[in-house]
Amino acid sequence: MKHDEPRDYITVEDEQGNQKDYAIEALFDMEQESYALLKNEEETIVMKIEGEEGNQFLVGINNPEKTEAVLDAYQIAVENAPAE
Repeated sequence: MKHDEPRDYITVEDEQGNQKDYAIEALFDMEQESYALLKNEEETIVMKIEGEEGNQFLVGINNPEKTEAVLDAYQIAVENAPAE
């Protein structure tokens, strides 16, 4: 059974000051870094989680190749360990 309700929402502001709301679809680690997979009706983005627990913030990934690598790794992980 697929669970369509996201855990939480977050507002992200881009470089132009535009704010968009995203559902937090997943939080995961890759290569000793932590990432958040965020999704809204129009797009899916990946942001890096920086800082220590209790004082964390999201940072955009400016390298499209890195973003694609993170998304690919996430997809492989989901396919190999599907949620119940």
